[in-house]
Amino acid sequence: MREKKFWNPYIAGIALGLVLLASFLIVSHGLGASGGATRIGVFGLSCVVHEHTKNNPYFSKYLNEGTSPLDSWLFMEVIGVFLGGFLAASLGGRVKSNIIKGPRISKTSRLVLAFIGGAFMGFASRLARGCTSGQALTGGALLSVGSWIFMFSIFAGGYLFAYFLRRQWL
Repeated sequence: MREKKFWNPYIAGIALGLVLLASFLIVSHGLGASGGATRIGVFGLSCVVHEHTKNNPYFSKYLNEGTSPLDSWLFMEVIGVFLGGFLAASLGGRVKSNIIKGPRISKTSRLVLAFIGGAFMGFASRLARGCTSGQALTGGALLSVGSWIFMFSIFAGGYLFAYFLRRQWL
């Protein structure tokens, strides 16, 4: 199957705004993924070392008697994003197994840098009480000052690090 063109970014932005609006109307919450990832992590940790998870002040707030940390709209949202992304990639002929990288970086280095960047973003999202999707989309739509500061910081950090990492892509 030949790759199809990407959506027009303005149309995609309007569609994303409508999805955010629908999320507010249907589940009374905005969008965000870090809470779902946290619940998946707590569920996995609880399966391995339940006593530690139950006695830890941070993790225990996700463990309610008789329920699972996965009993949350956030978990369902993460599953929906994964399935929707796979469906969209399939329909667009873009399901491939490859590592996109520049000519001056090895595949291993690319994966290590991606892992380190993802770990920093995951840690920062917990400190900031939300990931880029939750802060930018939901917080930005609600005109939250903290969310706007978060997003300006993300863009500034990306701009500063781009100078040091761009030679890997050129």
